[in-house]
Amino acid sequence: MERKAVRRRVLPGIAMITALAAGVTGLAGCTDGNGIGITSDQKGGGSTAAPAQPGKYRSLPQPCKAADTKRLKAMLPASDSLTTQQREQLYAGTAEPSFDGDRHVGCRWNAQAPEGTLLLSVTFERVVSYDRAAASDDDKAHTVFVRRLTDAHLPFPGITSSPSPSTAPGASATPAQPSGSPSAPPAPASAPASASPSAPASPSTAPELGSRVLEGLGSEAYLDDKLSAAGASAAQSRTVRIVFRTSNVLVTIEYSVQPSGPAAIPSSAETQDKTRQLAQALAERFSE
Repeated sequence: MERKAVRRRVLPGIAMITALAAGVTGLAGCTDGNGIGITSDQKGGGSTAAPAQPGKYRSLPQPCKAADTKRLKAMLPASDSLTTQQREQLYAGTAEPSFDGDRHVGCRWNAQAPEGTLLLSVTFERVVSYDRAAASDDDKAHTVFVRRLTDAHLPFPGITSSPSPSTAPGASATPAQPSGSPSAPPAPASAPASASPSAPASPSTAPELGSRVLEGLGSEAYLDDKLSAAGASAAQSRTVRIVFRTSNVLVTIEYSVQPSGPAAIPSSAETQDKTRQLAQALAERFSE
């Protein structure tokens, strides 16, 4: 009987010692390099930031139906010789081949007008970050936008530069020619100079608005305006490209005007205005 009593007293003591040893071992496994204990909720990688949320857009609209017909008619006036069916085909556009309609889609229009050839294209690109722990979809789209902005040789938004008179919006085409101003005609000696063919304003001497970063269009945007090299007999065409980003989607609009006559040069202001109006309409559609 006395031996059984001793056994009963010893066994609970052994159990208590075992439990204390296990607790000490668990605490030792949850200490940092300085021996300071940390909570057991911090598992491997638990202290890192949570992955960024995916971008706002998970799919893309159909670009051939994104622009309204009224706006397309203003940019692509059809010839009077076209039939009703041909006009419908013109404004329906031609979809570009795409391997993934949720990542990259585009549409093209081609119009032959009496004044020349008119080309329009609209492209939607949804950017996805495959490592959202490092960058969100929006951040990745911003990186792509900046790369294209750099390729267009335009300054990053927020970095000011001194624009040249030919690229500053609203700048005078001939600021250093006071003899062509309205005050010049009273002087008889300057009459032959003011009557020269280069004095009157014409489409070829109209101010060039130039390429620049745009404000108030999507999250960020820029406009790239280029004239083709003038050949001996070929007409000089103008191509205006607007790229803007809205969340994780990049939109590109390209509008090209090639006059039928080699002497005519498409107006910078008119071509840019039509392209920007379409870009604004598309940006509002994405914000709906």
